[in-house]
Amino acid sequence: MGIENRRWKGLFAPTEVVELKQMCLTPGQIFQPGRYKAEDLPDIAFEMGLVEGISKAEEQKDKTGDIDK
Repeated sequence: MGIENRRWKGLFAPTEVVELKQMCLTPGQIFQPGRYKAEDLPDIAFEMGLVEGISKAEEQKDKTGDIDK
């Protein structure tokens, strides 16, 4: 059995950029994997463990264009 990776939205600042690792389906919207502000994602994405924080170093590299997309 795997280890669960549960988080809650309160671990992140509302404007903090986080990464959604898998598609998240809600009754009203579909969220594709990618980077979002924490406030833009539904609580269920955090509760299901679909969201990871982005390290400051990685975020800085992304701003300078050093990360391949």
